[in-house]
Amino acid sequence: MTIDPAKSISAFYAGQSIFLTGATGFLGKVFIEKVLRSCPDVCEIFLLMRPKKGLNVEERLKKMLNLPLYNKLRKEQPANFEKLIPISGDVREKELGLSVADRQMLIERVTIIIHSAANMKMHDSIKRAIFGNIRATRDICILAQNMKNLIALVYISTAFTHVHEPFIEERAYPPIADWQKIIEMAEILDEHTLNIFTTKCLDCFPNTYTFSKNLAESVIQEYSSSLPCAIVRPSIITPTYKDPMPGWIDNFYGPVGFSIGIGKGLIQVIYGCKSSNDNVVPVDIVIKAIIVVTWKLGLTINITNSTLIVLHCISQKYLTYHDYLKLLLNITNDIPMEGIIWTPNAVMTDNTVLFYILTILRILPAILIDLIFKFSGRPSAIVQAQRKLYLVNCTLSYFLLRDWKFSNTNSLILLSSIPPDDRDMFSFEHADSDIKRYIKNSAIGVKKFLLYEDMNRLDAARTHGKRVRLLVAIVDIIISTCLLWIIFQRIYSYIYV
Repeated sequence: MTIDPAKSISAFYAGQSIFLTGATGFLGKVFIEKVLRSCPDVCEIFLLMRPKKGLNVEERLKKMLNLPLYNKLRKEQPANFEKLIPISGDVREKELGLSVADRQMLIERVTIIIHSAANMKMHDSIKRAIFGNIRATRDICILAQNMKNLIALVYISTAFTHVHEPFIEERAYPPIADWQKIIEMAEILDEHTLNIFTTKCLDCFPNTYTFSKNLAESVIQEYSSSLPCAIVRPSIITPTYKDPMPGWIDNFYGPVGFSIGIGKGLIQVIYGCKSSNDNVVPVDIVIKAIIVVTWKLGLTINITNSTLIVLHCISQKYLTYHDYLKLLLNITNDIPMEGIIWTPNAVMTDNTVLFYILTILRILPAILIDLIFKFSGRPSAIVQAQRKLYLVNCTLSYFLLRDWKFSNTNSLILLSSIPPDDRDMFSFEHADSDIKRYIKNSAIGVKKFLLYEDMNRLDAARTHGKRVRLLVAIVDIIISTCLLWIIFQRIYSYIYV
């Protein structure tokens, strides 16, 4: 009995051939797991990968599939791993660095494209940002135009492509520049010359990442007149909510690295607005939204005059940075990280002068500890670590100081269209989620999957934390005494000399 694809998302994916870029990225890894497990009859998934660290694409894939993320799939449907086909290529290269044979194979067999690859570095050179985000998207669209059976091209953008708009709608916006000329400029001019023009190119954008992602959307918008396209704009992507396991994470970027810095006691002051919303979305929620929007797009392929679908995948339960920080510090006390170097007690301020004063005051104890370690013959780089985290804070401050509102009309319509039998498996609704439990599971995930810390060593971590608190108290007394002595000496010399 054939199941109607309109009434079953997994039935829609049966027999489909997917081409996925960004396969080794955070989003790509979770997408692979979810599709193979929840859409078991998918025909094949072509994975665009590049050789790295002496490993070819087959070896990289084999290593990647050993991650704990795939344990559930390995137990339930191990044969589905055979449906993964690595393709050697690189989005930073022209025409994606594909061989003639691989390109022709994709043209013949692919029915769905998920373009997830991106240059994620906020302040990378404008040339690399243009090549990795804009030109790569153009080359994906050119490849898609040649595909014989394409039913959906889904581009993964970001909710922060239109930062100059206080309220961002689920629609395509007018181009901010001619993306074709921007690509030509990057190909002709050398990197030094381009860097001179970076400020003028960025205009109202805070970095090369948001600028290039914005123009990549313009590429999709233009090609959508001849291709079935959708744009998914996730906000800040964080660890899994529950699928296939709570708290899975594999990278230190953005808020995750920041949270680790707070938990380790390295970050003591944050430059941001306490009342702004922490707009994060779990990665498995984003993946479900991608799967559902692809299904919806594929069903409407034969409808004439179909328009570009734009979907926001954002937080459905807002939490201010102040509330998030408070929750995080409470959870850090319950589930301490190992090897903390200072008592976790970060404060947030949007006052520039106060931020710099507090930063300097917080560096003094780090300098003292580094000196103590140095004279005792033990290596220490606390000041260096704090400097790196300070630079990260400066990079993220643009987003931490601002608040954007997002429409979600398309998201709600798409949610309502999910077949009843598929809602448990594919619904990206998470308005009723327990924020505290999610942050706790994320903290555990960070310890297990990123820091490789044993949850059975919590007592030892707590004991270490008590020693650190004692050390902090002693250092604070020493610094306070020294400051008071300096002040006393100044007053004494002013009065009696």
